[in-house]
Amino acid sequence: MQLLHIDSAITGANSVSRQLTAQIVAAWKSTHPDTQVSYIDLVANAPDHFTIDAMAPRTGQTEGLSESQKQENAVSEQLVSQFLAADVVVIGAPFYNFGIPSQLKAWIDRIAQPGRTFQYTANGPKGLAQGKTVIIASTRGGVYSTSEGGRAMEHQESYLQTVLGFFGITDVRFVRAEGVAMGDAAKASALESAGRDITAATHQARAAQVA
Repeated sequence: MQLLHIDSAITGANSVSRQLTAQIVAAWKSTHPDTQVSYIDLVANAPDHFTIDAMAPRTGQTEGLSESQKQENAVSEQLVSQFLAADVVVIGAPFYNFGIPSQLKAWIDRIAQPGRTFQYTANGPKGLAQGKTVIIASTRGGVYSTSEGGRAMEHQESYLQTVLGFFGITDVRFVRAEGVAMGDAAKASALESAGRDITAATHQARAAQVA
């Protein structure tokens, strides 16, 4: 089994999402000791933001590509191949300015490829990355899940759920720690809640894999 572990928090050792993704991967491996893990640190090794050079090969252009276009296409090809090879994907997704880190968005832009992760049909778009389990460590300084106003402001979990669904992935689990910037007690409570989420997410994901 192949597991792809992705971190995107800029805060290094102080990152709650990095702490949680490590715990998720450890929990998964404890019950799947044969799991092979690949790791991407999108801060230490981030792909460039999406440009016309990165997009050109996806428009059907195969001849006359510039060196920059070839290089950008090689980056995208490596990332999408790694993603498609994974059975399980663990993503650390901190909440920055109501959304996800730009580094994580750059990775998504690289793997969103027609003919690889989705295709357009006569009946509309169809995802091509079915059958994966994705576990997302969602961390937030404030609390957004308990009020209508808070939910309206978040474009983190909602965005990831949408784009992964567009790729055909229906087994998406969230491990959430929110309120981590609201004092020591709130952070401790958030981490305790996230620990329960990890147990539930890895158990439910295991069941999905077995099924």
